[in-house]
Amino acid sequence: MTRTPRVAVFDYESGNVHSAVKALVAAGADAVLTRDRTEALEADGLLVPGVGAFAAVRDALYAHGGDEIIDRRLAGGRPVMGICVGMQVLFSRGVERGQNTEGLGEWPGTVTELNAAVLPHMGWNTVSPGADSILFDGIEDERFYFVHSYAAQNWELDVIPPFPQPVLTWTTYGDPFLAAVENGPLTATQFHPEKSGEAGIRLLRNWTRSL
Repeated sequence: MTRTPRVAVFDYESGNVHSAVKALVAAGADAVLTRDRTEALEADGLLVPGVGAFAAVRDALYAHGGDEIIDRRLAGGRPVMGICVGMQVLFSRGVERGQNTEGLGEWPGTVTELNAAVLPHMGWNTVSPGADSILFDGIEDERFYFVHSYAAQNWELDVIPPFPQPVLTWTTYGDPFLAAVENGPLTATQFHPEKSGEAGIRLLRNWTRSL
């Protein structure tokens, strides 16, 4: 009998938390919306959504102990997935409207404004998954839903063998930017799987099956 993975969607008052729970359930997970520290630490997977300004999301995470929960899970090799600004705050810094804000620092690099004629980047776009992607297995040619004006546009983490190289997925809007990262137990998408229809559900299913 296949075990149903339990995923905690961290409720720190930022993001489309209810739609994320519904999408995870549709993907076959036992999903719960919680801000309980023990539940967030012990779940098979932790989903960290994020909508709004970089600084506001970072501050809300700190206020609810999310930074410590993410650190402890990753230290134990327990999966974490960030979505949209929940991905952005995993980097070292974010520069938004002239404000330079320290991020969680799980990855080096700075989130900056997209170099595009029209912002925000809103709507469906294709992606270019890296080799051996688990997230995009079977959905490499699908389109996903983006709503953002800022992104990580460079990858700065230098991983030395024998540690596995991160799988990087890129999208172009103006210039290329990171659409997703798969780095051991830490995974993130700049787009919204929960708003991406069947393709987003299949992506979440790929992730939950890896838990």
